Amino acid sequence: MRDTWRELETYLRGFLATLTEQPRAILAISGHWEEDVPTVNTGAHPSLLFDYGGFPDHTYRLTWPAPGAPAIAARVRELLSDAGIANGAEHARGWDHGIFVPLKVMVPEADIPLVQLSLQRGLDPAAHLAIGRALKPLRDEGVLILGSGQSYHNMRGFFGGGAVDEKAEAFDAWLRAAMIDGATRDEALIRWEDAPHARVAQPHEDHLLPLMIAAGAASGETGVIHFHGHALGKPISGFRFG
Repeated sequence: MRDTWRELETYLRGFLATLTEQPRAILAISGHWEEDVPTVNTGAHPSLLFDYGGFPDHTYRLTWPAPGAPAIAARVRELLSDAGIANGAEHARGWDHGIFVPLKVMVPEADIPLVQLSLQRGLDPAAHLAIGRALKPLRDEGVLILGSGQSYHNMRGFFGGGAVDEKAEAFDAWLRAAMIDGATRDEALIRWEDAPHARVAQPHEDHLLPLMIAAGAASGETGVIHFHGHALGKPISGFRFG
């Protein structure tokens, strides 16, 4: 099973080396936490939240003791409030698997402080782009804004077998083109359901919305296709701004 994700694992292991300097903190958004308003994890030492079932025993014994960053969390809330965006705080929730699985690979020493931000229920693209725009100042404050999702997230499709999936490829090609063009990206993301086979690739868009926040923090800027590979026969892509 590990070979299935080898391309992505290799990319994540080398990601920090592509940055000009190590971030002083990471603000991460995953597809596994939704609240009525965008909510910030303010905990100083969150545990891991094993929010999955049916996996081998060892997957429930994983560790990744990354510290929280209460001061950064407070700054996130300040920026959201300044933009008129209602927000909340949560101090007891652990890092969900959309956070600790990729970051355990990307930051194996767990030595960069982390803050997690929830999605907002309703999953409105425009609202999440606005959240990202409000958080743009963090980029100049040494905080890496990381959207953890998946450009293709149809579990039935992943295990459906077959060779090249033309519908999945078409959506991923649309997404890659949309991410590059800073002038039209926001509008394209707002209308993402009009993309070819959008609901085949994303039956429920919770794994697409983290990208909206990251893209919003770089609204108007050219994007880069930073990763493109395949897993279980489906295309997966990652993007970088700035």
